[in-house]
Formats: sequence, structure tokens, C-alpha cells
Amino acid sequence: MSEPFGGVRRLAVLGSPIAHSRSPQLHAAAYGVLGLPWEYSRADVPSGTLPRFLAELTPEWRGLSLTMPLKREVLPFLDSRSDAVESSGAANTVLFADGGTHGFNTDVAGIVGALGDHGIAEAGSVHLIGTGNTAASALLAVARLGARDVVVSGRSPDGLADLERLGERIGIPTRTRRYGDAFEVVPDLVVNTLPGHADPDDVPEADAGGALMEVPYDPWPTPRAARWAERGALVANGLEMLLHQAVEQVRIFVTGAEGGALEREAEVVAAMRTAVGLSDRAAGK
Repeated sequence: MSEPFGGVRRLAVLGSPIAHSRSPQLHAAAYGVLGLPWEYSRADVPSGTLPRFLAELTPEWRGLSLTMPLKREVLPFLDSRSDAVESSGAANTVLFADGGTHGFNTDVAGIVGALGDHGIAEAGSVHLIGTGNTAASALLAVARLGARDVVVSGRSPDGLADLERLGERIGIPTRTRRYGDAFEVVPDLVVNTLPGHADPDDVPEADAGGALMEVPYDPWPTPRAARWAERGALVANGLEMLLHQAVEQVRIFVTGAEGGALEREAEVVAAMRTAVGLSDRAAGK
């Protein structure tokens, strides 16, 4: 895909609710360092209204970030899909380039990057909580970290079955359970993809020195994160995931392709950290 030409380009994060999103701060910081006169905003786009929003876009639009409930609703409108989109069935990034609409999933890189900030480069046994859009991305992320065994907890039989099938396709033994069922594994890593207010009472806590990745970040800390922190366990913040997935989005929007490197990338990432109050967080801390 071609790189963008000069001039003002428009981007936005879409979802509902969306007022809490920190994506505008992250992207504004990145484009400021890069000297790009790009405008990144937020728009409340409820379920069912995405087609109208897309139909009204003008040629200066470069891309979109997507959150609930749009990561699956966008799929019919994509001319191409990355491998991660095909595997997860969800796209959180849309690039308008070469006359087409191209979908990517940077949530996978976001989870891997957030855990990497805390020195977690591999995962053995994993407990994945939730069956929504982000859960499939989390399963792909722990696969990148070499997970050997995954238990998925949820309420939706269809969602649990989908994740079990995904585990089979990517070669990770994946078992599923409903909340309240027997739980025999003490995992090395727990990844929670539920909203911050959802707190099932049968989730294993940090009894064996495991780590917790909390995808929600507003409000923070979540009740679960607070309990784990009180026990002295490692807790990765969802804001760190947001940072790393946004870095990957900026690479896509600026270079026009997945995996492209940015000029002055270290400065870009440092500015993005500062923009959301993560400047003090070094890798492994």
C-alpha cells in the first residue's frame, strides 16, 4: 500500500460509549513528533450506525480506530483483512489507501507489548476471562508468547465454542468453562477482557505468584487489579495495552502497511507514553 501524501488527513476512534477513550491523546502526540498536520478525533457510533458513518467519509480520511461494538460490524466493509483479523474475526483498525478499505487487528500487538513492559515474554498456562471481541485477540497474543494451555471462562456457549475452535486452529490446547464450574488450574497468567465493573467471584487470584493482564483501564484500578496489587502480584494495565496497540496503528496509518517502522520511533513512543501518563513506566517495572 502506498504511503500518505502531504496535507491534512483525518482519523478518529469510533465506538459507543467513546468519551473515555484516550486514543486522541496518543495519536495527537505521535503526529506532533512526526510533524504531520493530521487531525484525530473521537465519534460516538452506536451499533448499527457504522454504515452511515462510513458512507459520509470524505477523501481526506486516512483511517479509523474501532472499539466496542464495531470490531465485528466493520468486517463486511473491508476490501482486505490482515491475518490477525481473519483469525480473530475482529478488526480494530481501518486504513483507507489505494482506493480500498483495509482492516487490521493491533490489539494482539497491544497485549504482547503491555506484558513485555513487565518483562513477560512467554506464557505457560493461561486463564482467559470473557468471550467478546478482545478475547480472540488475547488468545492470539498468548499464542505468540508460547502458551501451552489455555482455559477460557465465560457465559456465552457460542463464544466459548468459538474460542475453543480458534485454539484448535492455532494449535493451543484450549478448554472452556462456565462461571461457577470447577477450576483445577492455577495459571501463570490471567488475561481479563471483561469491562472493569464485571468481576466474577470464581476467578483464581494471585495465590501462586501469577500475573494479571487487565484489558479495561477506565476507571482504574479495577476491583480485580486492586486485589492483585495488594497481594504484591504483577498487574499489567489496560492503558499499556492501549499504548502499544496505538503505536502499531500509527505505523499502519503513516507507512500504509503493517509492520512498517516510523522515523524517530523512539521519540514517538516516548511522547505517546507521556500523553497518557505512562512516562514513568519502564520495561519490567
